[in-house]
Amino acid sequence: MTPKAYYVKVETPKEVAEASYEVLRQASRSGKVRKGTNETTKAIERGMAKLVVIAEDVQPPEVVAHLPILCEERKIPFVFVPSKDQIGPAIGIDVSTASAAVLDAGEGAQILEQVTQELARLKKPE
Repeated sequence: MTPKAYYVKVETPKEVAEASYEVLRQASRSGKVRKGTNETTKAIERGMAKLVVIAEDVQPPEVVAHLPILCEERKIPFVFVPSKDQIGPAIGIDVSTASAAVLDAGEGAQILEQVTQELARLKKPE
């Protein structure tokens, strides 16, 4: 088991990570997705992102370390997933990507709602 990167604030259950990939898949087909850290950062800053998906295995970690902070400031839900190698294929590109933002979930709206509710539940203090 690899140690978690310092920017990973919440341990994401496997089901939530899988559901996040599914939201990306459906949003890339029928909605709107921004891929890569630069586009994701812009989507967050402009308040357009509905969900931000961040890979845990990014090297160097500083590439994505600012995303959770921006998301918290703007109250945008974000989720950590284990692998950048799964984000790319989920949004229909052949390369891995460190992060992606869902702007419009399209047909994935229901799954997006479930993911955001679960994330809110996970982040509540005990």
